Amino acid sequence: MKQVFLYGTLRHLGLLEIVLGHVPHDRLSAVSLDGYRVARAEGHDFPLILEQTGSYCDGLLLSEVTPEEQARLDYYELGFGYRLLPVEIAGQEALVYFPEPDLWQAAELWNLAEWSALHWPVTQHSAREIMGLMGQVAPHELGRYFGQIRARAYSTFLAQSNPSPATLRAAHSIESVTLHGGRLSHIGYFRTDTLRLSHPRYDGRQSDEMEREVFLTGDAALVLPYDPVRDRVLIIEQFRMGPLGRGDPLPWTLEPIAGRVDLGEMPEEAARRECVEEAGLILGQLEPVASYYPSPGEVSTYFHTFIGLCDLPDSVAGMGGLESEAEDIKSHVLSFDAAEALMKTGEINIGPLLHLLLWLKIERERLRAG
Repeated sequence: MKQVFLYGTLRHLGLLEIVLGHVPHDRLSAVSLDGYRVARAEGHDFPLILEQTGSYCDGLLLSEVTPEEQARLDYYELGFGYRLLPVEIAGQEALVYFPEPDLWQAAELWNLAEWSALHWPVTQHSAREIMGLMGQVAPHELGRYFGQIRARAYSTFLAQSNPSPATLRAAHSIESVTLHGGRLSHIGYFRTDTLRLSHPRYDGRQSDEMEREVFLTGDAALVLPYDPVRDRVLIIEQFRMGPLGRGDPLPWTLEPIAGRVDLGEMPEEAARRECVEEAGLILGQLEPVASYYPSPGEVSTYFHTFIGLCDLPDSVAGMGGLESEAEDIKSHVLSFDAAEALMKTGEINIGPLLHLLLWLKIERERLRAG
């Protein structure tokens, strides 16, 4: 009879249900494993189990593990630096997912209640995506996509935590959309799904079944730095795949500073961080402009846009970006009038920058007046 000792996050029944597809209550029992402790991995939110004389760790013993349950547990664990080894619990053998040696450093003792409060709201979404990839992506490849999976999970969390109002538009919920099937079309730095669905129509009927693709990304923060004393803005220039894919003969674009909202960040925090990373700028007051979907017909991206007040002397123009993210960024400092002229000629052809400059044109005198 195969048994698996579940510790750490898999003690959370919500996560266990996602991983297994069900909760086998009749085959779960609360047990303690002597001679081990569970610690948080340094710099991460997941747990490690480690040998330690005189210690013990609480867990759940899953008995009579079926081949399908074992396969699902293996998919969730083995692709992320864990291995399955036997231990003895109350005189019986049980299997445990141990971290690979020296892969991570242990921090403080891991706490289920703390993890449930802080990390479960996002982890539930990343776990669903991971298990949805079973049979489509090999387990040893999951690690290379995990950062983007977490970004998409955090984006879903943000969307559900603070939905936009529905006073004019239809208030049909996401549950009113019927998903008839779908498939993973591509996964890499981004993900594309092909879905078969139907949805309520305005005439009260259900739409015919249709097939649509959706390009899945995360939330992004965009900020246009503005110096109200000198009446200057800073815009950046970089190579972009979109214009290249369109066949644009000049695939370098002028844009606001932008970047992904990292796990646990508020969009305002991401805007400030990106200004440091891309242009070495420390922002003062941050003016929220708008949050929106730039291309809702096919892309899940959601933009949080800001004007950031700061000093913009001539010396801040130059090169920036993170080499770890293959960024090659040139920044330009120019007067508001010069930026407006670039809008009129069409050289600025990126929607969020046009939007931020137009907002700034309206609010400029207020900002300059202090």
